Amino acid sequence: MDLFMEQFEDKMTVDDVYLSFLPLAHILDRVIEEYFFHKGASVGYYHGDLNALRDDLMELKPTLFAGVPRVLERIHEGIKKAVQELNPVRRTVFDFLYKHKLGWMNSGYKHKNASPLADLLAFRKVKARLGGRVRLIISGGASLSPEVEEFLRVTCCSFVVQGYGLTETCGPTTMCFPDEMCMIGAVGAVGVYNELRLEEVQEMGYNPLGSPPCGEICVKGKPVFLGYHKNPEFTREAIIDGWFHTGDIGEMLPNGLLKIIDRKKNLIKLSQGEYIALEYLENVYGSTPVVEEIWVYGNSFKSKLVAVVVPNEENTKKWGYSTGHLGSFSELCFLDQFKKYVLLELKSTAERYKLKGFEYIKGVILEPHVFDMERDLVTATLKKRRNKLLKYYQVEIDQLYASLTGDHNKI
Repeated sequence: MDLFMEQFEDKMTVDDVYLSFLPLAHILDRVIEEYFFHKGASVGYYHGDLNALRDDLMELKPTLFAGVPRVLERIHEGIKKAVQELNPVRRTVFDFLYKHKLGWMNSGYKHKNASPLADLLAFRKVKARLGGRVRLIISGGASLSPEVEEFLRVTCCSFVVQGYGLTETCGPTTMCFPDEMCMIGAVGAVGVYNELRLEEVQEMGYNPLGSPPCGEICVKGKPVFLGYHKNPEFTREAIIDGWFHTGDIGEMLPNGLLKIIDRKKNLIKLSQGEYIALEYLENVYGSTPVVEEIWVYGNSFKSKLVAVVVPNEENTKKWGYSTGHLGSFSELCFLDQFKKYVLLELKSTAERYKLKGFEYIKGVILEPHVFDMERDLVTATLKKRRNKLLKYYQVEIDQLYASLTGDHNKI
């Protein structure tokens, strides 16, 4: 941790404050908390309501904040919403300052020096929404979309970095460097105490010697665990020839950075033999403005992908107002016209990202309520429980597939 923190000009001191949002058992939170205790710094805990996280930020005024992508996406959405509510002149000024600062950051300037004027006129207000003192934001647990990462790097007046690691690797295996814009969308370079390689997954077409090089991420080194407690069989499956097989699929970029594509178990094959990376598609489709949350589903007995979409309430109501439908948010979610609109928006996103035809969403189920822990649909770190989601929406998925041309067979 000390080696990582040496990259920052502003060293952590006893005056620093960490806002703990992740569960205490989460390895990222555990590493950061113990580092703060080691340094004599302070740790504060959010009070458990994700919707009131901003109140915790304002009360604690942390200097370091670590969260999962879904939390950072909500911060991004909140800032974008505030910008949209500005009058046209101020909104135009904000957009100009954003592009101006981004241009200088892409030219190699550090975020502090890229545009002090932009920070003074616009972005200090964004930083104030995070408590006003944040200097470092760390994203872990899943991949953060490049769009959100870039936006936060420009507007939060702080370092924003991603990393990759597991409990079995005792925290970060790779970590991005601060102020390196070329690292957006990646999870960084391998740390000094670890070795990393990609292993071929032949049945799925992933080849470390291909272009681009892709495969299962394998790690070994001092921080890697020795085995699972009282489970030697599971240990033998996970550790082969000294390499821990993570189950994650990675792509090695030309500049030596690692990019996470998906989980090995979340790769599914459609009936026509094409493999689909579900988490990658969810990250892509999740950038659609009308989408708040999305769960993409497919299996080897079907040729089409479907999805359960939680629409963005504000954008849904805008659609309703523009089309003359003035019902409640829940009522709008049940309208066939709105469902067709969501499908068109998803298609537009697929075209923008140049997805293949079999990666297009062919049918959607609209859900007015976010995926929550109360229904056991997500974990404490907001990762989707895919088996629970399938069980919860099984009947509707069956009906949706039956309605799609050429897919009348049941699951």
